[in-house]
Amino acid sequence: MTVLPDQSLLVARAAELVEAAKRAGADAADAFAVRRVGLSVDVRHGAVDESTRSESDDVSLRVFIGRRHASVSTNTIAPADELAMRAIAMARVAPEDPYAGLAPQDRLARSWPDLDLLDRSIPDAAALTERARAAEAAALAVPGVTKSGGASAGWSLTGAVIATSHGFQGSYLLSRTGVSVTAIAGEGTAMERDYDSDSKVYGADLRAADEIGRSAAERAVRRLRPSRMPTGRTTVVFDPRVAASLLGHFAGAINGAAITRKTSFLKNALGTAVFAPAIRIVDDPHRLRGLASRPFDGEGVATEALDLVEGGVLQQWLLDSATARELGLATNGRGSGGGGSPHATNLAILPGSVSPRDLIASIGDGLYVNELIGHGVNGVTGDYSRGAGGYRIVGGELVEPVSEITIAGNLRDMFARLVAADDLEYRYAVNAPTLAIEGMTIAGT
Repeated sequence: MTVLPDQSLLVARAAELVEAAKRAGADAADAFAVRRVGLSVDVRHGAVDESTRSESDDVSLRVFIGRRHASVSTNTIAPADELAMRAIAMARVAPEDPYAGLAPQDRLARSWPDLDLLDRSIPDAAALTERARAAEAAALAVPGVTKSGGASAGWSLTGAVIATSHGFQGSYLLSRTGVSVTAIAGEGTAMERDYDSDSKVYGADLRAADEIGRSAAERAVRRLRPSRMPTGRTTVVFDPRVAASLLGHFAGAINGAAITRKTSFLKNALGTAVFAPAIRIVDDPHRLRGLASRPFDGEGVATEALDLVEGGVLQQWLLDSATARELGLATNGRGSGGGGSPHATNLAILPGSVSPRDLIASIGDGLYVNELIGHGVNGVTGDYSRGAGGYRIVGGELVEPVSEITIAGNLRDMFARLVAADDLEYRYAVNAPTLAIEGMTIAGT
């Protein structure tokens, strides 16, 4: 039986590290401690392929001496004074950083909401095995499916603690449970595979395992006997599960670290129209039971929902204290523990007013993409080129599967022509509805 971790031990550990750093000569310090517990089961053709349980503690200590700073991390219970002395020695020889320092004290969280991030119903290995087997059995029962690519079910719990030398101390627990399955359809060289999955904070919120299995199988069967598309320019419609990747590229482009390094194609775009006028993008760390929700950021700064894009206009960068100082702005609570780069939380393109069916019907001929391959995106220029698979659109209908296609464009141009459907679902940390982009280049036959 898994027992919920005692956060008081992590809290005491983080506070001990901060005090040790001050004794060793640090002007300021913060500590970030994370405890992770996980259990997963992999099943293939009804038999348990692997069952894994993991537990780990990771601690990072960041110290400041004037404008010099250094961080040390460990996954062992090393003595606090030893870690502090090591960090101090590194900081003394580090170059000065005019933007280094703890978060401004007036931005620290003094209280925070209960975001309902902890499911106290903890599944055991038998329950996870049952979920994985149910998903796989449902997939294998779909006509046309010939093999299982495997199914898995898992549960994890993450406990995070932050302590700073200027008075912040906070902790929270986040649980997560999920199911995934891969189905293989066809025979020999004509086989196709696809998958489906779900992940939630609460196990009770998961889609039924057999529903996930059937969905994966039906996706795989629909991909059989794909054809090619001719090279040219056309409208591309992105299925929600791949549309979210476009939002991920946007988040990388507005990351404060990329802006300060001038390595983003949006580096001069703040306050300008980046998307079509109907597009609104929100980052909300306070979504109840959100997969990326958090009551405060990795520096102890109070968090709130941000309109990153409103009316198509870029409103905000993702900022922590250091990047905000360098840009002459204020942190907006997107800092990472241990001095990592700022990052988004629960990120979403809000839905438009047209259904996916009507959106597809309106474009006539085009390409519906539900698989992307490779990582051909240049964050500096915005150039975009990805392998893709999906369905050909003819006369406003999906008519046949297609594969071995490359879609290309420039993200700045793509964002400006983006149209959102009304089918947004909050299934992941980054979510998007069906999206359509006119005028993309297709490389096919």
